[in-house]
Amino acid sequence: MIFRDKKYEMKYKKIGLVLSLLFFAAATLLAQKAKKEVPESVMNDIYEKIKTPHKYGLALVPVENSKKMDCPTVFRKNGQWYMSYIIFDGRGYETWLAHSTDLLNWKTTGRILSFTDTTDWDSNQKAGYVGLQDPKWGGSYELQKYDNKYWMSYFGGNSTGYEKGLLSINMAYTEKDPAVVHEWSRLPKPVLMSTDSNVQWWDNHTMYKETVLWDKKKSLGHPFIMYYNANGDSVNKKRGAERIGMAFSDDLKTWTRYKNNPLLDHNIGITGDPYLQKIGDVWVMFYFGAFWKDKGGAFNRFACSYDLENWTEWKGDDLIKSSELYDDMFAHKSCVIKWKGVIYHYYCAVNKADQRGIAVATSKDMGKSKLNFIAPPPPKAKKN
Repeated sequence: MIFRDKKYEMKYKKIGLVLSLLFFAAATLLAQKAKKEVPESVMNDIYEKIKTPHKYGLALVPVENSKKMDCPTVFRKNGQWYMSYIIFDGRGYETWLAHSTDLLNWKTTGRILSFTDTTDWDSNQKAGYVGLQDPKWGGSYELQKYDNKYWMSYFGGNSTGYEKGLLSINMAYTEKDPAVVHEWSRLPKPVLMSTDSNVQWWDNHTMYKETVLWDKKKSLGHPFIMYYNANGDSVNKKRGAERIGMAFSDDLKTWTRYKNNPLLDHNIGITGDPYLQKIGDVWVMFYFGAFWKDKGGAFNRFACSYDLENWTEWKGDDLIKSSELYDDMFAHKSCVIKWKGVIYHYYCAVNKADQRGIAVATSKDMGKSKLNFIAPPPPKAKKN
């Protein structure tokens, strides 16, 4: 009888052990799933923290109707504010710099990536975005140095026209003060191309805007992460939608694509221009959408992540959408910062005359900008 009891005791211990292991495995899977998905309550909280219901208006406009401003990136240096942005002038993109003391009134200071009258692969297109910025929400917003240099990513090409030809991604750098206008140096050849041997289906046609993050914790195994949007060929070999994916680097010169790209994909239209901030333990990716199945125009959205890899998209109202005469065609492409309790959401405003400038919306009422686009010329009178 004693032997029998011990036998049953061992049997029940084994069953208990198996049940415990199954419970632990289930709990682990649930924890992993919870880590990958940001709860709705957290998404709602983030929305309340970042929303900017007050449109201040235009902050920068081109001096000529033919020139178009785009893609603001705001950073801080020497106690002042600076904005890199790009201008299309008919030939292609160049990258410029502007300055502000109050985040509302801006003045252009000059070019930092210019056209080159040579046979360079990027002679006619240099659309730049300063990188390695302090990503902390309400933080310093300063650019960090790596290898004693400041860094900027850009997409470039040698074809003329609006985003024409083979556009590829490269890195530019400088050892000088990034707040002072000067031409940045560039690596000799692109770091990511749609013609690479390891290109993926979603980015094998055209490369676009990117943000380079310095993740010093190496959460994904590498210190540098590039988020970028691109379009490629779908299964039926037709030009597909723009999607957002990422690549990794250990030195900013050699980059490897993430195997599970793309990260954000709406299968139609554009999902693009990622810009990241970290709010508490949540990473927030600001991006824009355009021409989705259920939404026309262009508008700014966001997604959240705990691990920089798995992203939960916001399902509620747009952060920014067309509502004013200066942005009644498109309101898109985000750069969002928090400073002294106020949220500033910079974006590209496009009106129905196809004029493009940089606008800003805020979390508090900051008044209204007096800046306007140059009035388009009146239509020519029809001949009788």
